[in-house]
Amino acid sequence: MSDASAPPPEFRRAVESINAMRPRPELFVSALDAPPRLAPYTWAFSVEADAGTPGADLDEPDTSGRLILLHDPAGQDAWEGTFRFVCFVQARLEPEQLGDDMLPVVGWSWLTEALEHAGAEYVALGGTVTQTSSVRFGDIAGPRRDDDVELRASWTPTGEDLAPHAEAFCEMVAAAAGLPPAGAIPLIHRSV
Repeated sequence: MSDASAPPPEFRRAVESINAMRPRPELFVSALDAPPRLAPYTWAFSVEADAGTPGADLDEPDTSGRLILLHDPAGQDAWEGTFRFVCFVQARLEPEQLGDDMLPVVGWSWLTEALEHAGAEYVALGGTVTQTSSVRFGDIAGPRRDDDVELRASWTPTGEDLAPHAEAFCEMVAAAAGLPPAGAIPLIHRSV
């Protein structure tokens, strides 16, 4: 007898394909509890990257993100399919990026270029890029910060292999963190 609450085979295969993804070593990936009310079946993971910003708070990564996989076997019209990815990324900006009118366009390109580079096909892509300002209070009190950018997006994957979408998300987090492209060799200045 089958368990009616067990995830359907297509959802299990989707999660397996995402788990097969191998992120670059500079990224810290961990499983998350997915919000249960967004769809009948959900799964999520987080990614953190620290680009080694001098003087950075070591307890708070430079860049972090969450990718949530939603599955509704009946489909949803707005999704244009039965699966949907939802992501959130927060990155610390460099001082020269603050107030840059092109920041939203650049932030959005982190996602679209990563999806294209990974070969992750999709429909119904939408989202926002926001520069945030915050002040911490209480036990985490601190100075005002105006140096964060947030990207929120969702899209419907096409095809059965969802690993390229997870790889694209990791690539986007790396780009937001200012990490060089995977495999790039930094130029080292040497004294003569």
